[in-house]
Amino acid sequence: MNGPTSSDPSTILLTGATGYIGGRLLRLLEQQNYRVRCLARRPEAVRQTANASTEVVAGDVLDRPSLDDALRGVEAAYYLVHSMGSSGSFVEADRLAARNFGQAAKACGVRRIVYVGGLGSEQEELSLHLRSRQEVGRILRESGVPVLEFRASIVIGSGSLSFEMIRALVERLPIMITPRWVGVMAQPIAIDDLLEYLLAALRLPVSQYAVYEIGGADRVCYADIMREYARQRGLRIRMLPVPALTPYLSSLWLGLVTPLYARIGRKLIESIIHPTVVRDDAALRTFAVRPIGIEEAIRRALSHEERGFAETRWSDALSSSGEPPSWGGVRFGTRLVDSRTVRVAAPAAVAFAAIQAIGGDTGWYRWNWLWRLRGLLDMLVGGVGMRRGRPHPTLLRVGDTVDFWRVEALEPNRRLRLAAEMKLPGRAWLEFEVASEGPSTTIQQTAIFDPVGWFGRLYWYTLFPLHQLVFAGMLRGIANEALHPRPKVERA
Repeated sequence: MNGPTSSDPSTILLTGATGYIGGRLLRLLEQQNYRVRCLARRPEAVRQTANASTEVVAGDVLDRPSLDDALRGVEAAYYLVHSMGSSGSFVEADRLAARNFGQAAKACGVRRIVYVGGLGSEQEELSLHLRSRQEVGRILRESGVPVLEFRASIVIGSGSLSFEMIRALVERLPIMITPRWVGVMAQPIAIDDLLEYLLAALRLPVSQYAVYEIGGADRVCYADIMREYARQRGLRIRMLPVPALTPYLSSLWLGLVTPLYARIGRKLIESIIHPTVVRDDAALRTFAVRPIGIEEAIRRALSHEERGFAETRWSDALSSSGEPPSWGGVRFGTRLVDSRTVRVAAPAAVAFAAIQAIGGDTGWYRWNWLWRLRGLLDMLVGGVGMRRGRPHPTLLRVGDTVDFWRVEALEPNRRLRLAAEMKLPGRAWLEFEVASEGPSTTIQQTAIFDPVGWFGRLYWYTLFPLHQLVFAGMLRGIANEALHPRPKVERA
């Protein structure tokens, strides 16, 4: 992917930066040195992860006056928002939002808009969701601003709505009652390919702006996607087809098996009962993007999903909801998340130093004998145990060991993520984030578990009360260390 050229727009407005696609696109635009301005209802949610060079402005596409300042001086805008998760009429909300955005863009002299909609033949009786996505594109074009509309099928990538639905079904249901929609054809596209199309849109002459249908290299049904996911995860699934499971009943079933999607389950099911395949190959003739197939897309999603954790910001999404976790943590797709925060009257650098010293001779600040017991049990089943310690008492680098964890991501004075290397019926991460708030600092601790099968979930729920004790104690210990830091021990 190439960076800006002399023909590229100078200032780009990005909407949906806290969303799945927009969050990843923001990283790429920043890496390629584009001048980016983000529009967000909650600017603080974007500022936590955006580069210092990225401008973040408050605004809402449903509030027409708030768009003028955001769009002023902008030459290109990405429209990546929708209202499918709303409890009211998402069709009316999407219609109003698109009209507001198009009118404001025209008034502010925006030269181009890039939008992601949904595949589906306009000659068919499409679902409300798909009709709405295509109507949004038409409303944006009615503004008079040139619009490039990408129409895509489901997106394959860790954290995408459709992929996490498939993941949840396969992981949780070894025997699956399958309605007719699992045989509907789709043309899934990998998130990396979709992002490449979005970047290429900035370099395409406005005269070629049109509706482009995009998809991966393979046309497959949903049952094929689930079988391929199961194969790569080493899981066995059996599908028992039933002829008369309506979209409504399917949505209830989906809400039961994947609680995160209960609100939007029906809208999603009503959409995927329609084929979403590419009928016009104009995108392949216009762009240099050559999308990968479903096998490679799933392989990438699974092998690189640790990167997806950082980009999708699971803990930010949970903390911004304002809802406390239920017993057993919060489900996010098939992952289980337990997050808590504490505020301390200390600078971020001091708080982070306490976090960075964790493990080894320092210990885990509370209940160290339980940590040692866990390490002993791990060794008895052939794991690494606690014997590895850490290479330095106070400093860490990516790749360092911390007892039975390994440093997977490290942003000085901001974030530390540890990946578990003990024997587990799944995969686990422990993440710490710090953010300055005036003279004080907020520390957020998040434990993430990706269980394998029913035994993995049984493991989590059985140990959850103990985890509450240990992790809460650890966070209190970190806060106390930040307030009363012990003398540093330097080592060459």
